[in-house]
This record gives sequence, structure tokens and C-alpha cells, in this order.
Amino acid sequence: MTSNSTVGRPRPPLDDPRLLPFLPMLYVAWADGDLSHEESLEICDRLGEPCRSLLGPWLDPEQPPTASELQRLLNRVRSTAVGLETREKKGLASLGLELARVGDLQVSEEERQALVDLGEVLGVASTEAVRQLLASRRPAEPTQLPFPSFSVDALRRRLEGEHAALRHQVLSILDDPRLRRPSPADHSVYREEVLAGCRLLADEGFGSLSFPTEHGGGGDIEAFIVAFETLAFGDLSLLVKFGVQFGLFGGSILNLGTERHHAKYLRDIGTLALPGCFAMTETGHGSNVQDLETVARFDPERDVFVIHTPHPGARKDYIGNAASHGRLATVFAQLDLGEEQHGVHAFLVPIRSEDGTPLPGITIEDDGEKMGLNGVDNGRLGFDHVAIPRDHLLDRFASVDADGTYHSPIASPTRRFFTMLGTLVGGRVSVALAALAATKSALTIAVRYGSQRRQFGPADEPEIRVLDYLAHQRRLLPRLATTYGLHFALSDLRRLYAAGDEEQRQEVEARAAGLKAISTWHATDTIQTCRECCGGQGYLAENRFADLKADTDVFTTFEGDNVVLLQLVAKGLLSGYKRQFGQMTFFSLVRYIARQAGRTVSDLNPIITRRHDEAHLRDREMHRAAFEWRESHLLASVARRLKKRIDRGLEVQVALNECQDHLLETARAHVDRLVLESFTAAVDREEDEGVGAVLDKLCQLYALERLETHRGWYQEQGYFEAPKSRAVVKLVNRLCAELRPDAVPLVSSFGIPQELLAAPIAR
Repeated sequence: MTSNSTVGRPRPPLDDPRLLPFLPMLYVAWADGDLSHEESLEICDRLGEPCRSLLGPWLDPEQPPTASELQRLLNRVRSTAVGLETREKKGLASLGLELARVGDLQVSEEERQALVDLGEVLGVASTEAVRQLLASRRPAEPTQLPFPSFSVDALRRRLEGEHAALRHQVLSILDDPRLRRPSPADHSVYREEVLAGCRLLADEGFGSLSFPTEHGGGGDIEAFIVAFETLAFGDLSLLVKFGVQFGLFGGSILNLGTERHHAKYLRDIGTLALPGCFAMTETGHGSNVQDLETVARFDPERDVFVIHTPHPGARKDYIGNAASHGRLATVFAQLDLGEEQHGVHAFLVPIRSEDGTPLPGITIEDDGEKMGLNGVDNGRLGFDHVAIPRDHLLDRFASVDADGTYHSPIASPTRRFFTMLGTLVGGRVSVALAALAATKSALTIAVRYGSQRRQFGPADEPEIRVLDYLAHQRRLLPRLATTYGLHFALSDLRRLYAAGDEEQRQEVEARAAGLKAISTWHATDTIQTCRECCGGQGYLAENRFADLKADTDVFTTFEGDNVVLLQLVAKGLLSGYKRQFGQMTFFSLVRYIARQAGRTVSDLNPIITRRHDEAHLRDREMHRAAFEWRESHLLASVARRLKKRIDRGLEVQVALNECQDHLLETARAHVDRLVLESFTAAVDREEDEGVGAVLDKLCQLYALERLETHRGWYQEQGYFEAPKSRAVVKLVNRLCAELRPDAVPLVSSFGIPQELLAAPIAR
């Protein structure tokens, strides 16, 4: 065959002038991989005899060029092309002709056609192939940060809020070498160092910030939460130890006890003279606190409560401060008065003597090594008929007389139970804020590194910063926008909680449950994404993602499992329909829901569903309406589903279980709407024009990313038509590009000192 006639022939040497116009094509043909037999046959079949004889031996798959030959070929192309102007570098065929001209070689029409045929077969006619072929070593470019469009100082002051001085004080103390995260192999050593750090914080007065002034405290619950949140920029074991001692243990006595308990214990708790535990969770019961199995039986003859663990599954488990340091525990147990059982109450139970020895009847076990937070001494507590004085019942909401008579200002046992738990909602507020602080650390590290690290890019130019790639922006910037949104939502919640308005108690509890769930899930997702965005550098322990991931992972389940918390949020939203379940027909309930969620009908019109211009999609009113519509539609539809099941005779719990997925989506939609409301309110309050503009873009990105995430649902419900859905995706991309120059200033505005970031890649 004609195509095989060149097999075995010797190759013309690379300095053969006849090869010059074909050298670029030959190099590209082999540089990206070996030619196949099929490609070689097709090329040779299309070449005339003179060109086939010349090029065939260089196109033989049985004898590919050696690495040395390819390098010499490339060197000859580049040396010959020196001096050619960029405008002359059009394609490989054109480059070959230019090389022939430089070498004073006449190119026949047959050879010109051969160049065209080679390019068609190889599919390398683009100018990009020429750029790569002639590229020299990439020039280095110093790292330059884009000039921010706003004042970083102004935004930092806005984020710090009215407690800026306290935040700076905490950050300054965290810089103390004694509070830096240690890395001892022995966890017992780590625990002692964390305890010493807590003592240092107590000595500075941070532990007692929420306690009454008459008991050595600062009388400011919001200041305590701010201090706790700020501590999350440091070692998270120290943060959790601090929270267990002063927030949970001290907070339980403050909120569930009365003045005699405050006077006896709070000062020593605030100074850490009395280390203690918050013993609620049991091995067999975590989120279901109402059915805890530890028993507190009153003995009127001895005037004591007898605390008892009836079986191993009722042991108090995962209790911070229990394994090593705690001496007194707030123990939640079922109150048994013989013929009367009054549900879960809180009791103060001594568990160790001052020398650290477990007291009689107390069994203490170490939970052992954990995924993270190994500076916290989590332990397991068991009680074998342990007698405590009657006044060790924390009696703000219930008391027991010496004769066993029970008193409570709240008659309903269910309401009393939830009122007691509601006083501890500050833990959820604090955990949500701490999770967000850890998220800010991760984003600061990843965004700064992404603005410096370079990968790939056009030839003859510096490699592109990875944060300039859309895919990288897509991974980080919407999460940055969500972090800002959650910051404002949680700041509003913190102020609302600290105000202590009884009329808003249920609203605060619901917000705390929902925002705690979403914030901690956001932390887990964002920290992992930031780790991935930093590649292998993110996997190095020195760059902190290992600790951030391990130490925050448990945030999604302590202070309430997130799934359970969202169900509580959804049930609260349904409370407005509760009476109607039993008193209305199905059709009257549908009409009732339609009145409550009027936007369900009114917003479904062609103008809303079809309009997709940029001004409309950026409009804050459009975002608000879409978020409200999703929440109200989900709430109305889950109410209808529950109504159907209850009318069929199903128990409420069974009906709720069958609609559980729907309930969770409803709660998520509710929290999304709360975050958007806080975010837009923050933008409206901003007086600095530059800060307001960048916050507005972040708010747009948050809203549109949420709409993009749920665009399938919106289309299913007829709220979006396809062009609008596609336009949302495009605008998210555009907003990422618009915010890219401000990415580093935005994370710098979090105000995390470099020494606390402690990640070399974030410098």
C-alpha cells in the first residue's frame, strides 16, 4: 500500500532545510502523545509522494521520535522563530511558512497543501498551539493585592459592633503563649494546659461576665457570649472547656437556681475555684431529654434526694469536665416523689473531693480519645443511690417541701420542662457564633492562599491566581457571602437573647435552634471546602484545617442534634395550624392556609415567573418575595399533608415522621429567610457608602446562590420559568467576578490577627 511505503526508511536529519516548514506540525503531533496507526495512515494517504517520502519516516508509529529528538526539534523551531512578531503567529501552518521564509526556503503548492492536510488531520490549527509552542519560561510576577473598593477598617468596626473593646481584649489575651494551642502527644498533658488556660481567662474576669455583679460577675450575658465567640479564633478545646465551666455549668445554676445557689456557688465557679459539669446527656438518651432515665427519688425521712443510675444506658455520657477536673455536677434526672412523678429537673451532685478522688457512689470513666477537642476531659458518670440535700434541687421553677409536697409556678409539666430548657438556650446561641468564628478562620486562610497560589494559564504570561478561576470563586465566595449573612443574623439573635424579653422567648428559642443548626452545618461544609481549595497545603497540620475540621465536627450534634433542632423549628411554625387540625375540615383548612400564605397564589403570574433581566434578579424585593414564597408554600403543603394523615386516624408522631423530610426543608427555608432579613437590614443600616456597596453585593450573592440551589424546586412549583432559572446561574457567576477584587479585604475585615490564624499559607 502507498501509506506503508515509508516504513523503515531512514529519517531526514532535523537540520534538513526541507523539513523546516513542517517542524511545528511534527512537534505538536508527537508532543501530546504518540500518533496512532490510524492517524499515521490517514496523513500518509493524503500526502503526495515527495512530501510522503520526506515526512513519512517522522510519522511512523513504530519509530516515534526520542525525547532528545523532540527537544532538538523544538529548539530549532524556537531559534528560527526569534524576531517574528506576534501578529505573524497565526496557526501552525502559517508558522511553518514563516519559518521557511526566515530560512530562505521556497515552499511549493504541494507542500502548502500538505501543511493544511496535516493540520486538519491533527486538529491543531488554532493559534493557541502556536502560543504553547513558542512560549518561553513564564515570567514571575510579584503577589499584588487588589486595592479594595471599601474601607477595611470601617467594615471591621461594623462587624465588631458595640463590644469592639472586649473583642480586642480577648484577642490580646489569646496571643499569650500560654493560650496557644499545644500539641502534646499525651492528652492528659493537653488537658492540664487547657485547664491552666481557663484559669488564666477566669483570672481576667471573662468567666464571670454573665454572673450578677453582687456575686463577682459583670452582669452582662451578651458580653459573655461575645467573649466566647472571640475565643473561637484560638484553641477550640480551650473554648469548649470555657463554655462547659462558665456557660453550661455556671449558667445552669444562674438560670435554674435561686439566690441561695447563686450566693453559694457563682463566685467560686467564676474564678474556677469550683470546677463543674453539666450532666444532661445519657448513653441511651441524647436529644430526647424528656425521657432521661436517671432518677432523683425524694426520701422525706432523711430530707434528701437519692440520685440513681438504674442501668448502664442511663449513665451520663460525654460530659465535659467529668473525666479529670469537675467536682460538682448539675445532673438532670426524673423527679420521683413516690406517688407523683414530675419529670426532668436539675440537681447539684458533688462528684469529687478536693483532692480529685471520686466520692462514694460516684463512678467516673474517661470517654477517651475523640476525633477532636482532646484538650477537654469528657467523661461518663454513674450514680449508685447517691444522697444529696433537698436544697440541691435547682428550684427556680419547682421546689419540694420537707414533707414531699411539690410546688411550681408553672402547672403544665410540658410547659415547665420546655421553660427549664429554654433558660439554657444561650448555649445554642454561643455554639452557633463559635462555629461561625471557626468558619471565618478557614475562609481567611483559603481566600488569602487562593489570591497568592498560581496554576496554569496562557503561555508567555504569569500563571493565573487560583482565586481568579470561576470554579474557585464558586467554591469560596458564596460561602463567604453566607458567612456574612449568618454573622448579621446571629448578631441580631445575640442581642435579642440578651434583652431577655419574655414575650419574645419562644421566638428566641426557635431562632437559636434553627441558626445553630444551619451555622454549624455551614462550618463543617465550608471548612472542608477551604481545605480542598488549599490542596496539599491545606492537608498540612501547620495550616490548621486538620484542627478546625476535627474540633468543630461535634458542633453539629452538641447543644442539640441539628436534625432534631430543625424539626423543633418546623413544629413551631406549624403551631399556628395546631388548633385547625381538630376543628376544621380539609377544605376549610386549605382555605385557611391560603389566607395565611397569600403570596402562594398572587406571586404566580407571568411577570414574576418569566422576568429575568439583571435589574430584576438583583432586586432585593424579588429576593424577599421568593424566599417568603418558598417558606409559606412549604409550610402550607406540609400542613396539608399532616392534616390528611391525622384525619385518617394516624397518631401525630407517626404523621410527623412520614412528613419529616418536608418538615426539615420547611425549617431550612425559614432560617434562610431569617438570614436574608438580617442581611438586608444590615445593608440598610450601613452609613459608609463603600461598605454598604460591597455588603449589598454579598447580600445579592447570598440570595441568588440560595435561589440557584433551589431553582429545581422553584421550577417545579411554577415560580421560575427556565430562562429565569438560567439567568440566576449566570448572575451568580457575574457576582463572583465582581466580588473577586474585594475577596481578600472581605476576609481581612474579620479582624483575625495573623498570630491567631497561625497558618503559614495565610500570610
